[in-house]
Amino acid sequence: MKKSKSLYRGHRFPAGVISCAVRWYFRFQLSLRDIEEWLFERGVVVSYETIRRWCDKFGKGFAHCVKAARPKLGSTWHLDEMFVTLRGEQYLLWRAVDEHGAELDILVQKRRDKAAAKRFFKRVLRSSPVPRKIVTVNLHTSG
Repeated sequence: MKKSKSLYRGHRFPAGVISCAVRWYFRFQLSLRDIEEWLFERGVVVSYETIRRWCDKFGKGFAHCVKAARPKLGSTWHLDEMFVTLRGEQYLLWRAVDEHGAELDILVQKRRDKAAAKRFFKRVLRSSPVPRKIVTVNLHTSG
């Protein structure tokens, strides 16, 4: 039986260190220097530039694995609009979530615009399989 070559073959650091650094970078949106510091605290001396190269090389594969492991979207979607305040100004937030609470897409705009809402809805429909049911009442009611 022939062994398959490791994805990390030829690298100075073990696969566990490389995959951990790449996972931290993409999962927690940390800076490269933060990850360098975290690894240093664990006894691994590596430069942030090396971590950047690892993320460039292995990031796409990591994202593919995460996407494949994500649960399938629910067949019921909720479309919601609400007003939010950002930097003291009112904005309209459109969002689409599935029945499990997974966020499908969001749109923030300055004012209510029917054409923009239609584009948002079409974009959500293009990005995911067509749902069985779409609920358009507000998800959060004031009580």
